[in-house]
Amino acid sequence: MDPVPFDVEVFFDGACPLCACEIAMLRGWDRRQRIRFTDIADPQFSAGALGTTQEALMNRIHGRLADGTWIEGVEVFRRLYAAVGFGWLVWPTRLPGISQLMNLGYRVFARNRLKWTGRCTADTCALPPRA
Repeated sequence: MDPVPFDVEVFFDGACPLCACEIAMLRGWDRRQRIRFTDIADPQFSAGALGTTQEALMNRIHGRLADGTWIEGVEVFRRLYAAVGFGWLVWPTRLPGISQLMNLGYRVFARNRLKWTGRCTADTCALPPRA
């Protein structure tokens, strides 16, 4: 039996309140079941089984297309929103200027999401040692 077809698989941090909220919204909109949701915070999840690391997946959002191609960052959100029927909202995010602003905004969020969601630990939010 073939697995259920999907457009994009999203690897999300289910322990992140902001992330979980957006995923819940996307699950509700995914009436055609075009998204496969994979919670990287699930104790049974194994990043190594996918040929990557938990740290890489925690540093920024990752997705995988049906053909096995990996995508990261804003491109994941573009694919997710297109999969639920918001392609009309996605295309402007590819325009020069807007695309760069979206990428910059996501990098700032990804770098700070643990702090902003109250999940900093000595390991996750420690400053690098000074030289």
